[in-house]
Amino acid sequence: MRYYLIVGEASGDLHASHLMHALKSHDKDAVFRFYGGDLMAAEGGTLVKHYRELAYMGFIPVLLHLPTILRNMKACQQDILQWQPDVVILVDYPGFNLKIAKYLHSQRLKTNRQQPQVYYYISPKIWAWKEYRIKNIKRDVDELFSILPFEVDFYEKKHQYPIHYVGNPTAQEVREFLEKTGNSDSPERPVIALLAGSRKQEIKDNLPAMIAATKHLVGTYDVVLAGAPSIAPSYYEQFLEGSAVRLVDNKTYKLLSEATAALVTSGTATLETAMFRVPQVVCYETPIPKVIAFLKKHFLKVRYISLVNLIADREIVPELVADTFSVENIRSHLEALLPGGAARQQMLEGYEEVHHRLGDSHAPDVAAQLMVERLSKHN
Repeated sequence: MRYYLIVGEASGDLHASHLMHALKSHDKDAVFRFYGGDLMAAEGGTLVKHYRELAYMGFIPVLLHLPTILRNMKACQQDILQWQPDVVILVDYPGFNLKIAKYLHSQRLKTNRQQPQVYYYISPKIWAWKEYRIKNIKRDVDELFSILPFEVDFYEKKHQYPIHYVGNPTAQEVREFLEKTGNSDSPERPVIALLAGSRKQEIKDNLPAMIAATKHLVGTYDVVLAGAPSIAPSYYEQFLEGSAVRLVDNKTYKLLSEATAALVTSGTATLETAMFRVPQVVCYETPIPKVIAFLKKHFLKVRYISLVNLIADREIVPELVADTFSVENIRSHLEALLPGGAARQQMLEGYEEVHHRLGDSHAPDVAAQLMVERLSKHN
């Protein structure tokens, strides 16, 4: 069968490449065409456009590049129609992908010709914001594959839209890393890991406070910053100058496998840190913190911003966001998580609950098998 995949950032490239690998094991005739990245290209098929040409985040960058975004979307729509895949697999990236799904639905209504199925792998996080998008998803998406267990109740009980929970690929990727590397040698000094985000604005907002909060520990601990794959090492120099923090580039899993504790900007990194069983403090600075704190309390649909707490449905890791974000708060919470600290053992026990809720299924393989089965029935 013919599979057309669309991703918009590095994490989507990673997850989609694993899905493609699994699809090939269930469909020997699988052919791929995609908007994606290098990892997907390594699995074979045709890379139409790299995600680096699509990845505009935030209101102002999107506004400035709107003509380019619209051209990319139009080109993608036409390319799908010309190639005539059996299925279009959308991977996260909802701003772009939901519009593609809407277009393909409109084509079904306009023509008598059979249009491709639309599958969504790694569902949009509409439970946090833009819940109104559920109407579009129910109308435009044929099958939705979730990687977060709490999404089942959200979609099925609240919105009566059946989905597939296939397991969590991040949990599987960490398990595979640990199986391959085994028990690595302990570092000369215990390590505190800094994961300051994958975008420049996040790094600019969070890293200075992280460095300041760990300054008093550099004699005892090796404080190490994980460089993000999409950020040039030279960008970090302005923040690291004059500090004892050292940078490791594109080796986050190795760093976490050696870390004693971590300061983490919200995102998938919070879940990765938990999977490595590293106690963490979630740090996320925002502009106008008191206003953001009010909005978070009264308008945000969820109580937490970290995946760890969302999965557990309770606070396992402290979240220092908006008006609670400060160097002093980061420092005090971190010290409570170091060996002998008051909160360390309780957090490690909470991580076991998260592991249990995620399960141990191989998400890409489960999703691939379901996709091939449903496509075979549809065709």
